[in-house]
Amino acid sequence: MTSENQPLQIGPHKLNSRLILGTGKYPSGEVMQAALEASGAEMVTVAVRRVDLKNPAGDPVLGHLDRKRYILLPNPAACFTAEEAVRTARLARAAGMSDLIKLEVIGDPKTLLPDTQALLEATKILVQEGFTVMPYTNDDPITARRLEEAGAACVMPLAAPIGSGQGILNPLNIRFIRETVRIPVIVDAGVGTASDAAVAMELGADGVLMNTGIAGARDPVRMARAMRLAVEAGRLAYQAGRIARKTHAAASSPMTGKVE
Repeated sequence: MTSENQPLQIGPHKLNSRLILGTGKYPSGEVMQAALEASGAEMVTVAVRRVDLKNPAGDPVLGHLDRKRYILLPNPAACFTAEEAVRTARLARAAGMSDLIKLEVIGDPKTLLPDTQALLEATKILVQEGFTVMPYTNDDPITARRLEEAGAACVMPLAAPIGSGQGILNPLNIRFIRETVRIPVIVDAGVGTASDAAVAMELGADGVLMNTGIAGARDPVRMARAMRLAVEAGRLAYQAGRIARKTHAAASSPMTGKVE
């Protein structure tokens, strides 16, 4: 296997697709199903507190997900304390969803930015309990390093506020995070269109997680395919190595041997 198509390793899971999708905000379960198919994603997030764990077959999200095809990534969305997040993770595992957890501890209801201190606390607890923890965090390399030291399987820095579609507001910090940690870096939140996903991968991210950018598009299925191609293209470009930026022009053809 070449370096171009090596799988993304997150804990015990190997993913051929480096695009992870959310399952919220779609106009219907059928559209969500078609978008997942077009995206090529193998891992999908599910908001634990917004699905019916007692009747998964009848739930509008869980009822449209093929558990044999997709790895479920439970997400304790809308948790504002470490205690809430840990309790929701335990609930998801007890319901048979997964030992994986997309860990979110929100610090502010307006910006939905993470509470990194509580996030680190919850990460330590869940790692000790055998969870594979994928923490959503800010774009701070110091926090990323501390999460790695706590046993996180990857770090998921935001590109921009959740659902804002603003793209990568601080590309330098994403690059710093990539240089700081040895675990996978999954850019999460704020990706609005295919070019944002490509830039994330060109910066060295190992993958991209998104929801609103696809679910909120005019045509979610087409956007899902666009995101798939963008992630693949960005990964190839990163591996190929871009040319250096220069102030002045550099001719593509040699200046010697011209016909006078």
